[in-house]
Amino acid sequence: MPTTTLTSRTPAPTDDGEGALNDLAALVRDDLEACNRTIVARMESPVTLIPSLAAHIVAAGGKRLRPLLTLASARLCGYGAGDPAAARHIQLAACVEFIHTATLLHDDVVDESALRRGLASANAVFGNKASVLVGDFLFARAFQLMVEDGSLEVLAILSQAAATIAEGEVLQLITQNDLATDEARYLDVIRGKTAALFAAACQVGAVVAGREKPVEMALARYGLDLGIAFQLIDDALDYAADQAQLGKTIGDDFREGKTTLPVLLAYQAGNPEERSFWERTIAQNEQTPEDLPRAIALIERHGAIAATLGRAASLVASAQAALSVFPPSPLRAAMHAVADYTLHRAR
Repeated sequence: MPTTTLTSRTPAPTDDGEGALNDLAALVRDDLEACNRTIVARMESPVTLIPSLAAHIVAAGGKRLRPLLTLASARLCGYGAGDPAAARHIQLAACVEFIHTATLLHDDVVDESALRRGLASANAVFGNKASVLVGDFLFARAFQLMVEDGSLEVLAILSQAAATIAEGEVLQLITQNDLATDEARYLDVIRGKTAALFAAACQVGAVVAGREKPVEMALARYGLDLGIAFQLIDDALDYAADQAQLGKTIGDDFREGKTTLPVLLAYQAGNPEERSFWERTIAQNEQTPEDLPRAIALIERHGAIAATLGRAASLVASAQAALSVFPPSPLRAAMHAVADYTLHRAR
C-alpha cells in the first residue's frame, strides 16, 4: 500500500488574525492530531493515484475549520469527560473533512479553477477526471465513517448535509449569470453549498455527547450562521483582496459570472449604464481585461462590500449568541473568537 506524504499535524496558521483558530486548536490538540491521523489512514488506497491526489488537496494548507468545530462542539457538550477512550467525535470530524474535501475537488472542476489555497488545484495537476473520481472516493470514505459510528441520527444529519451541499451547488449553477437573482435566493445558495456542512459539523458534536435537543439546535444555529458569514466574506474578498490573501485568482467569481451579493447589490443600485455593464459581463459573460477593475470600482462606489460585511457581522453576532446556552468556559470563549476570526479575514 502506498505511503501518503502528509503530516498528521495541521499546518500552523501564519496570519496573526488566525490566532483564534490556534487557540481553539490548542484546546483540542490531542483530538485534532488523532483526527489528522485518521484522515491520513483513511486516504490510503492500493490505487496509488487516490492518496497522491487526496494528499495534494488535504495538505495544501487548509485550516481544518470544519472538523475542528466538530471536535470543539463535542468537548463543549462534555463528550468524553473522564473517558480517554471516547473517540466518536474524532471519526466524525474526519468524516466532515472528507465531505468538505470531496466538494472542493468537484467545485474546482466545475469552476475550472487553477488555484486552491494559493497552490495549483488538483484538477490543474491531475486532470478533471481524476479529481472527480477521487472526490467520489472521499465521499464514499465519509459514508463509511458514518456507518461505523452506528448512529442513525448522525447518519441522517451528515447525509442530509451532503445532499444539501449538492443542491446548493446546483442552485448556484442555475442562478449563475442571472442578475434577476434576489438576495433571498443568493442566501439559499450559500446556506446549501457552504453553511449546511458548518451546521452539521457542530450539531453532531452535541449528538455524540447525548445532549438535549435545544443544545443540539443551538450548535446547529452557531454553525449555520458562521457558515453563511464565512461565505459572505469569501464573496466579498473576491473583489477586495490580493491573491496571496484569498488563495485563489482574484476575480474568479466575476470571470465565472457568479451572481454573488456584492455584484447583486451593485447592480441593483446602478444607473442604466452601469446595469448595462453588469448585463454584458455577468449575464452574457462577455468580458475584456479592463472589466474586472471597473467591476471592483462599481462595487466600491455603491458600498456593496461594506453592505456584505455588515450582513456577515450580524450573522457572526447571531452565531455567538447561540453559544449562550453553554456556561462560560475556555472552549466557549474560543468558539466565540473563531466567529470573530471570520470577520477578521476581510480586514
